[in-house]
Amino acid sequence: MKKFIATIRNIFSIEELRLKIINTIGFLVIFRIGTFVVLPGIDPDKLTSASGIFGFLDTILGGAFSNASVFALGIMPYISASIVLQLMTVAVPYFQKLQKEGDSGRKKINQLTRILTIGICFAQGFSYVSAAIEPSAIIDNTFFFKFTSVIILTSGTIFCMWLGEKITDKGIGNGISMLIMVGIISRFPGSLVSEAIVTRGMSELLIFILELVALFFVVLVTVALVQAVRRVPVQYAKQVVGNKVYGGQRQYIPLKVNASGVMPIIFAQSIMFLPAMFAGFWREDSNVANYILTTFSDVTTWEYNLTFAVMIIVFTFFYTAITINPVQIADDMKRNGGFVPGVKPGKQTADLLDDILSRVTLPGAIFLAIIAILPAFAMLAGVNQGFAQFYGGTSLLIMVGVILDTLQQIESYLLMRHYEGMMKSGRIKGRTQVA
Repeated sequence: MKKFIATIRNIFSIEELRLKIINTIGFLVIFRIGTFVVLPGIDPDKLTSASGIFGFLDTILGGAFSNASVFALGIMPYISASIVLQLMTVAVPYFQKLQKEGDSGRKKINQLTRILTIGICFAQGFSYVSAAIEPSAIIDNTFFFKFTSVIILTSGTIFCMWLGEKITDKGIGNGISMLIMVGIISRFPGSLVSEAIVTRGMSELLIFILELVALFFVVLVTVALVQAVRRVPVQYAKQVVGNKVYGGQRQYIPLKVNASGVMPIIFAQSIMFLPAMFAGFWREDSNVANYILTTFSDVTTWEYNLTFAVMIIVFTFFYTAITINPVQIADDMKRNGGFVPGVKPGKQTADLLDDILSRVTLPGAIFLAIIAILPAFAMLAGVNQGFAQFYGGTSLLIMVGVILDTLQQIESYLLMRHYEGMMKSGRIKGRTQVA
């Protein structure tokens, strides 16, 4: 306890770090206030709770979706636009060229991402106003209401983007990820209280304690999955430049077991809603369509979870393949005089990296699929749906990844000012990539 208090004192004794933490808290408070500001023309007393895909979005957005707030779309359109542009850099030569242009190319890609975000906001905003809001909650359902609501929702998303950028520049951690994380964490206290009092009560106190113990171990496994890496040794040849000798030291290429992060779950979860949606059009004319609708509308069925797990494994390999290029890594190593001991530079090094990446991605994909379907097992065990979301899936992975990144930045400040780190042994490792 004394070490914890000393660490907190050291954190707030660094003026720059203290200001960053205060700025981050201030921006997050502004974001949370915005989630309760209801759109003009909406009666908040007639709004209903979200379910299905809307329930998933509501969890990510911290209740803003079901509140019909000005931040109802949150930062999700920007994430969708970022994913589209990231895929374009793999498939379209123009975007590949931009990616290789360095800082100027990144600025151009960021500008295109913002433009695409506005287009996605208009499309999602119109769909949200037309289908997601309870019709009885709309006071005057006219074209003017829909048009102004779409403009306000788009402005809310742009404001969320601005808050995220300000947190990244003036605060601590990745701003976009922090906004998502605070939305998820905001649902945790209510879900915990509901599980403890409503679902369990004093008569089942022991079961509730066992649920907390199980959640603790699930978090431990998730942290291990996020941090696990396969280190490939790289030796750099010595180079004499003037009177100085450079290189000669051994370094490592950290190939992450879960290099794709949370993206495979997001991709798979988005597609898992399509079978039920299409089956709904023919449910009255076909028994097969009715079976598909019933099966894929219930996240606790074995058919749903098996399909979900297989899709996550497939998407993990796909996303890892488009984000990590062994040929480019091998070429960069060869250009800088680096080589893997016992392996020739060039094609053999690329083949080795590709083989290692395939072998470490398979167990990572399987563990990721298991973590993704754990909430379904928790619901089958009697845990209420709100609290079960924290036993795995997107919510848990985002929280663990963002918290590790933030702690890593804080520890870097402490070590830079010659303070002791946040742990007695080892270092906190963040992710190279955040959702």
